[in-house]
Amino acid sequence: MADADTEMDTDTDDADHRPSSLVRRAEEVEYEEVSAAEGLRKGVLVSDADGAPHFAIRRFTLAPGAEVPRHTNEVEHEQYVLAGEYVVGLGDEEVTVAAGDALLIPAGTVHWYRNESDEEGAFLCAVPNGDDAIELVDGSDD
Repeated sequence: MADADTEMDTDTDDADHRPSSLVRRAEEVEYEEVSAAEGLRKGVLVSDADGAPHFAIRRFTLAPGAEVPRHTNEVEHEQYVLAGEYVVGLGDEEVTVAAGDALLIPAGTVHWYRNESDEEGAFLCAVPNGDDAIELVDGSDD
């Protein structure tokens, strides 16, 4: 069995064009503030930069009191709530989600987030690799 600090090399014959295996430790993930939403931070766990051919997995944290504005994305999102409890807006409805809940946000769906609790929320978000256009949506018609 490989030592936890040893990079696993499972390359196959170059003709197979398969990606190498990857283990990224939690302490190796770098987080950055998301400019469109104060209190939202993103860490990329696995992406095409790591050789993942189809999907990227990111981990987001949502600080207490943080709000992510209404927006759409060109790509679908699959999300899994890791910690906390927060409100997610999906189209015309709002739902409260908590650890263990999963979401599918289809491409083009207006969505937003609001953490009304005193605890940080956290979720995994899987998206297809490639470009994604994010468009902020005016929510003044509420």
